[in-house]
Amino acid sequence: MNLIQTQMAASAAVHNALYTITYAIGQSAIGKILAARSQVGVCAILIGDDAEALEQNLADRFPGNMLVEDKATLRDDLAAIVRFIETPGGGLDLPLDMRHGTPFQQRVWDALRSIPCGATITYTALARRLGQPNGARAVATACAANAIALGIPCHRVVRADGTLSGYRWGVERKRALIDKEATI
Repeated sequence: MNLIQTQMAASAAVHNALYTITYAIGQSAIGKILAARSQVGVCAILIGDDAEALEQNLADRFPGNMLVEDKATLRDDLAAIVRFIETPGGGLDLPLDMRHGTPFQQRVWDALRSIPCGATITYTALARRLGQPNGARAVATACAANAIALGIPCHRVVRADGTLSGYRWGVERKRALIDKEATI
């Protein structure tokens, strides 16, 4: 190997180390859960019925990253997520990697993390809290872009009339999460 090839190989190794996402899939009361972790923290918690669809969703959200299934590394994260679904009052204390969003999405996600377990807020009220009184639709779009279900609790946002609206992982799951949190 010549010097340039050696440098390119070293550069590729550094890139892969920096952009490797490990993931694992487990089962919960609301379906299959895919937990994924970057070097910074949990970058995705995806919910669904089909493992292959969850893996494809992860690949679509993080193009160009090396995705590595690693059940041993993610065992504790999956256990914490399943425990949160069953007993949400205990909270979900995982380090999160929320870098994969626009500055506005990140502001919405930060605000969502301040909503207490068992409480809900309307899209309009959340937009007002962020200083965007006409931004309910933008808040809804930021919620839909959230890849860290439960860690960033977008399920706690409801319509102005208090009814449930779309949830990336299904309105029935949203209802189940809100109902479970309401019992604490």
